[in-house]
Amino acid sequence: MPLPKDNLLFGYAEKLTDEQREYVDSMFDNQLTIVNSKSGTGKTTLAVAVARVLQMDLLYVFSPVEEDSLGFSPGSIEQKEEKYFQPLKDALVEINEHPDKVIALEDNIENVKNGNTWVEAKSHVFARGTNIKDKFVIVDEVQNFTKSELRKLLTRVHDDCKVVLIGHTGQIDLDRPQDSGFAPYIEHFKKKDYCNVVNLSWNFRGRLATDADNLI
Repeated sequence: MPLPKDNLLFGYAEKLTDEQREYVDSMFDNQLTIVNSKSGTGKTTLAVAVARVLQMDLLYVFSPVEEDSLGFSPGSIEQKEEKYFQPLKDALVEINEHPDKVIALEDNIENVKNGNTWVEAKSHVFARGTNIKDKFVIVDEVQNFTKSELRKLLTRVHDDCKVVLIGHTGQIDLDRPQDSGFAPYIEHFKKKDYCNVVNLSWNFRGRLATDADNLI
């Protein structure tokens, strides 16, 4: 079942390129969607929008590239990790959701108690022991996950979840780019009948952002 024809997708439905339409439809039709595309192509915003349309609780997972220092930084786990939430927050704003009200954090405990939160954000660093059920899971900046980190996360996902792996193999921030597990996992999953791999080519931020991204 692709995006229903009568759903406006928060105003995006009529503006989608053919590539973006394939991406959106894939998230409806498949358990796993992998998108390997440059920044500015709408990857995270459209995934968050689909999660909301499907009325599924969202788990947003990221990889802090300075994992070794994260545990020694001051503050709670949420305070350590919150600087990585910005792409998620930007996407929520784009679909008219208030991040401070819908992300489950210690600072908005009243919203949590009232059942108003539907988004959880965490890094894979603190995901050990997690049992992921009935969630829409967005794994962002996947190119910065190693193969073992992706295995640790994805082996905890039940079949009642939808998973979107978002990244770009040309934007690896690891000290050793060859350690990235994104490309190997694309190859591993691309022939599975529950998976679709898509690519988005149009940078909606404009010509400056596009030209900067094309610098080798």
